[in-house]
Amino acid sequence: MTTHRTGGFTLEPYPGLPLTVRDVGAGRPVLVLHGGGGPATKAGVVDHFAATSRVLAPTHPGWEDTPRPEWFSDVGDLVETYLDLLDDHDLRDVLVIGSSFGGWIASEMTVRDRGHRIGGLIIMGAFGPEVEGHEVRFPTAPPGPPPGEGTGAPAPRRGPSPAALQALVAYAGPSKSDPKLLYRLARVTVPALAVWGADDTVVPPDFGRAYAAAIPGARFALIPGAGHLPTREAPETAFAAIDDFLASIGR
Repeated sequence: MTTHRTGGFTLEPYPGLPLTVRDVGAGRPVLVLHGGGGPATKAGVVDHFAATSRVLAPTHPGWEDTPRPEWFSDVGDLVETYLDLLDDHDLRDVLVIGSSFGGWIASEMTVRDRGHRIGGLIIMGAFGPEVEGHEVRFPTAPPGPPPGEGTGAPAPRRGPSPAALQALVAYAGPSKSDPKLLYRLARVTVPALAVWGADDTVVPPDFGRAYAAAIPGARFALIPGAGHLPTREAPETAFAAIDDFLASIGR
């Protein structure tokens, strides 16, 4: 069952699993997959593409107070759910964009795309593979005054909320990686771009280089002055790299 509303819809791909999808714009379909920080971290990406494309931006079950059944518990569950979303809506030549954890999902979707629904892949600050000498470091809340002191507002929080972190661990597992992912990426045949902040301390740029090396013909763009969210921290440079890539492949 699908419930439509202004700016999006909610569907139930499996019993007891409602999935909320933002749906804006018109044109070539673009699927935007957020990372641990939630949908708000990809708002700029959605807005950028909605001017010329139809953008679908689901909220992963477990984020934004959405339910996540206990059995829905690994990356493959999300991958199959989003591939089904493309099939059920008969979407073709889809550009899939994933950031951080969403980049892992996007990459695995492209590997498993037996229906050839996906026409391009862009990942940003994505973890998933094992990269020797590096590990993923989730950000934590910085020290600050307790709630009520000064302005009365709580100290600012960086990175995923506690609930989001719980969902992230359930999906990604304690290692936050798949040692076989880099090998499977050799199956990807669509144009691909890895965009990385030069100062990303959460998922270092060597992860991006590993992705680009594993995907045949993939490109790697390093964004100076950006950390884990290049489209937020250096939007002009990051979107220029993305738009140049898309123009070069005729998109």
